[in-house]
Amino acid sequence: MQKIIEIRNGIVRNPEWSLNKPVNFSLADGEHIAILGPNGGGKSLLVDIITGKHPLCQSEVKYDFSPSTSKLASENIRHITLYDSYGEGDSTYYLQKRWNQHEIEDDLPTASQLLDKECNLAGLNKQDSDKIRHQLTELFNMSELLTKPILMLSSGELRKFQLTRALLSKPRVLIIESPFIGLDAPSRQQLCELLELLVKQMRIQIILVLSKTDEIPPFITHVVEVEDRCVGQKTEYDTLSYLYEWHKTPLPEATRQWLLSLPSSKDTIDNKKEMVCFNNVTIRYGNHTILDNLSWQVKKGERWALKGRNGSGKSTLLSLICADNPQGYACDIRLFGYQRGQGESIWDIKKNIGYVSPEMHRSYRMNIPALKVVASGLRDSIGLYFKPSEEEIDRCLAWMKVFGIEGLREKPFQQLSSGEQRLALIARAFVKDPDLLILDEPLHGLDIPNRAKVKEIIEFFFSRPEKTLIMVTHYDDELPNCITNVKTLNQTSRDASLK
Repeated sequence: MQKIIEIRNGIVRNPEWSLNKPVNFSLADGEHIAILGPNGGGKSLLVDIITGKHPLCQSEVKYDFSPSTSKLASENIRHITLYDSYGEGDSTYYLQKRWNQHEIEDDLPTASQLLDKECNLAGLNKQDSDKIRHQLTELFNMSELLTKPILMLSSGELRKFQLTRALLSKPRVLIIESPFIGLDAPSRQQLCELLELLVKQMRIQIILVLSKTDEIPPFITHVVEVEDRCVGQKTEYDTLSYLYEWHKTPLPEATRQWLLSLPSSKDTIDNKKEMVCFNNVTIRYGNHTILDNLSWQVKKGERWALKGRNGSGKSTLLSLICADNPQGYACDIRLFGYQRGQGESIWDIKKNIGYVSPEMHRSYRMNIPALKVVASGLRDSIGLYFKPSEEEIDRCLAWMKVFGIEGLREKPFQQLSSGEQRLALIARAFVKDPDLLILDEPLHGLDIPNRAKVKEIIEFFFSRPEKTLIMVTHYDDELPNCITNVKTLNQTSRDASLK
């Protein structure tokens, strides 16, 4: 059988990126592999070896991409990373960019323009380009999104766009990290069906990188486990008998007691019972209505689950609460008992809020030690621009210990695994013990034990009745038991699902 990719006893030249054991891996024609492992286990390092990002010493990765005429890995392997799941992974992106797009709307590339650029990079002539684009547009049912600026695509639309762009060059291998991240249940099913169609209609091998073992699609033929920076043996995947779950342990008793001993509120919001109040709020970008006459009140001590399909406006709503969206000044919004637009700064609002989201993860590109990432939550900055006191450093280390990442304090953020990055950003949200905690898909990219741990930490944190929570997730089993209310947003003028 043709081996498209083969690695024998591979050792990375740079010790900084090396695994603990020599790597043995192969992908044969007709195989589709799920790479599984816990956060920080080495999954991304294996992918970097497969794609040639980290060269090997005394050996090299062997490729056989036939019937492709190109022998280059860069032309035959397409890799969609976790950062791609949040949008275009460019260094110019900043946290509020999506909400300030009206200021630069003329300069925003549309999905169609970016696909044209990809065709040019692939060296396709216009006839071939038009043919392939038409086929993919029909396959993914995405003709309506082509005219939209890239920043206006929802998670589901963005996933279809990424797949289309990746497939324009007809790759032999498609690697997708965390393919279902951020998608609602119908969209996850639709994406799974789309990938299965690709397997049937194109001569392409798919590698999925997963931290959640309960989302392995049925077309997967083999599994490779990566744990403790060691690559396991490739084994056949039997959807009926294969059961794999990393060991889950409850929070240590000392951690539970520490969380329970946290002080009560210091009345930073003047004992106002009203935390958030929206009165007939409407948000539009061009012809697209995101929120339409939305009214909503969140009182102190309430714990809300914010639900809705991809594209229903959840992230836009949260951007108004966090003062990241300038349209908030034109709306009837009260935050912490005060009307927006009365001279308050965004920092006056943010000081009461702890926040983590996919947008935050996407925009946090500062390559500073994990300790400084956590400390940046004390001043709500992206990066650290003040010197923390010893008491503040101790507080940051205490929260890092709660989330199990105290050993990463000096490790640069960009060298952390995506799951470790997410844990650092969650600790950043908790570090100032905020009155309002906003958790937008907080468990993105976390393995099963870390998901359970973070959920338990949330439960203990909200044992204090004065603390308020707004949490977004597309998985009902991720919601903590402390949830008291549910707000569901309906889509307005656009269908932003994968349908």
